[in-house]
Amino acid sequence: MQTCFTSDTHFDDEFAIPYFNRPFKSVDEMNAVMIERWNGVVSEKDTVYHLGDFTLDAIHHFTKWADQLNGFIKILPGSHDQPWLKDFVYSDKIQVIAPLVSTEFPQITTGNRPQIIVMCHYSMQVWYRSNQGAWHLFGHSHGKLKGIGLSFDVGVDCTDFTPLSLEEVAAKIAQLQQPSK
Repeated sequence: MQTCFTSDTHFDDEFAIPYFNRPFKSVDEMNAVMIERWNGVVSEKDTVYHLGDFTLDAIHHFTKWADQLNGFIKILPGSHDQPWLKDFVYSDKIQVIAPLVSTEFPQITTGNRPQIIVMCHYSMQVWYRSNQGAWHLFGHSHGKLKGIGLSFDVGVDCTDFTPLSLEEVAAKIAQLQQPSK
């Protein structure tokens, strides 16, 4: 079982291709690639934190794509999730959680404490325990906003349209901690 992170899939959003400069010829190709890459790294037993903007459309668009994805999905609502969110009904595969979450990950420790990751659709300049080594993952900016300190954008436009594992996040954070030359 692994934990993964992603954001800003914008399933069925034809404007995402030109607006975010995505390398697809059609929305159908974009959707298919995102499903293939997600399922290529996420198993049914994995958990994925989706940091918002799953789809801009109504609930049937949401369920059409969510049903094709592996894993248990925890969604932090983003700026475009309201059309489907208003009709969302509990699912044993999907959980809608608060838009700002601070979670301990005991798989990774800082000293003798579990690593804290603060997740939100939006980037923050400071966050819970940022001065004590907590990490911050965000979306929304589609790679146009550089993270501050131990934070970065996990949106699909920054990750080759593939969710990042907790280990990949840890490796990226380790790069951010390297002194610049």
